[in-house]
Amino acid sequence: MAKQIVRILRKPEVLDMVGVSDATLWRWERDGKFPKRIQLGSNSCGWIEGEILDWVQERAAEREVV
Repeated sequence: MAKQIVRILRKPEVLDMVGVSDATLWRWERDGKFPKRIQLGSNSCGWIEGEILDWVQERAAEREVV
């Protein structure tokens, strides 16, 4: 069985992808409206790229339905 490559995105890259401010991203995450970050070390975190891409696709699908 082949291993799937998981890419971890850091905050600047996530902010660029979704086009919102740091505060908005934090609120969305706090409110359960955005994928949760994962702790990489004592002072670093990131997001799984696939989860962010899925989230963006879900937003696009919602737009198409309305």
